[in-house]
Amino acid sequence: MMSHSGVGELLMGHECVKINATGQSVNVTASHLKEGKYTERNISCNILVGTDGAASTIRKLAGIELRGEKDLQKLVSVHFLSRDLGQYLLNERPGMLFFIFNTDAIGVLVAHDLKQGEFVLQMPFYPPQQSLDDFSPETCKQLILKLVGQELSDIDVIDIKPWVMHAEVAEKFVSCDNRIILAGDAAHRFPPAGGFGMNTGIQDAHNLAWKIAAFCKGYCTIFDTSYLRNRTAAMAVPATLGLDPTIANSVHQTITDGIGSILPSGLQRAVLDGIFTIGRAQLSEFLLNEKNLLGSSRLAKLRRLFEEGKSLQLQFPAEDLGFRYLEGALIPDSDSVRAQVPPTGRRRDYIPSSDPGSRLPHMNVRMLSNSFSEACISTLDLLPGDKVEFLLFIAPLEKSYHLAVAALKVAEEFKVSVKVCILWPTDTVKGAETRSKTALAPWENYIDVAEAKKSSNSFSWWSMCQMTDKGAILVRPDEHIAWRAKSSIDDDPILEMKRVFSAILKVNI
Repeated sequence: MMSHSGVGELLMGHECVKINATGQSVNVTASHLKEGKYTERNISCNILVGTDGAASTIRKLAGIELRGEKDLQKLVSVHFLSRDLGQYLLNERPGMLFFIFNTDAIGVLVAHDLKQGEFVLQMPFYPPQQSLDDFSPETCKQLILKLVGQELSDIDVIDIKPWVMHAEVAEKFVSCDNRIILAGDAAHRFPPAGGFGMNTGIQDAHNLAWKIAAFCKGYCTIFDTSYLRNRTAAMAVPATLGLDPTIANSVHQTITDGIGSILPSGLQRAVLDGIFTIGRAQLSEFLLNEKNLLGSSRLAKLRRLFEEGKSLQLQFPAEDLGFRYLEGALIPDSDSVRAQVPPTGRRRDYIPSSDPGSRLPHMNVRMLSNSFSEACISTLDLLPGDKVEFLLFIAPLEKSYHLAVAALKVAEEFKVSVKVCILWPTDTVKGAETRSKTALAPWENYIDVAEAKKSSNSFSWWSMCQMTDKGAILVRPDEHIAWRAKSSIDDDPILEMKRVFSAILKVNI
């Protein structure tokens, strides 16, 4: 919560119980335990950010609905330690995620620390025929042994908890005239495959931080938000093996609510166990081999699944580093309107891009000043990180300097900070500081840097950005590109910069 006074205060143990949003503020009633009694406290704030989890009270009080699929799968998580298992996997088949299918059990093993032997095992759970009591520490130990197929003498079960998998997104992330904002699990609940839940929650905070700071300084009222779409093929492998989870869920539903519901609970469980035992029998070596017609067909489909990259993807360099906003506080250009390619099972390498919405590409640069002449930093480090400031990259060309002066003038009118970065080629830095000082006078919010290429054959900054040095790039405070000109601006640079900042900040002057 952000108070009108601007003074930060951390309130532990407080729960939001009521919201009253007015045109200028949000009044929050928070409940907390004091001297054994619950006491309510009223707090007035400019912005309320709901980061209170999947069962978000703030989302419910704001009247925001979730859209998507609920109850995709019920599972049990078993948190356990086993150095024996960790060492075995390190030596024989190191990895992070293991999908295990055999005739005795099915589960997903998540390796949190192979050296220490810390794991979480996820197993399907079918209540009410099954209860959490069925997963005692000793039972879980036996299931772990069945799944890993190794003798382990040191299994230590720490915790056993049930959970439900959902795939839901809030119908909107922002409400009450930009006063109430949702982030993290309060805004979206993803299946865990691919690890998008935590990543996207962090992305929400990263996306909001500079916008909230800009809002509080009176620069803008922009709160466009985005989320990653979790398109995984986690269930493709079991379905190919004849273990389609949707069929298993349908069987369970039939026993619970259909014709099986007339049976006593004990018999319901026996029927369910029997059907699933028959299902897992499809994984036996007797059936799943090249001599068996059905088994041979399934193995061939499985090979094609992996070869074509349609299985679960576990590495996302192109998506993690190359994530791009397609709308919001940016101006797309004709070369950047193409849609993002959704993740597939095939790993795609990250390719730097200067498309608006993309993260600023990294290159090592050398600071051109008397005190830091030899210091090399990343282009990403040129953004301050502790204040709302845009960064305009230009080359030391006459038209580019004119554009930079226009940007500095217009930014002052919009009451927003802009720093100009003049990026010099490695071999033409002589007299750089004098030239920039003369060209940008009386403005002083600029910095001269030179490319620090690894070799003479390395790409230049502008080539890496797939541009010429006649262009310009404007970077938001969150390191994402807000606007670019791929060639020089022939029109009035003042009018162009007014258009740019009006569109990005969603305000006019």
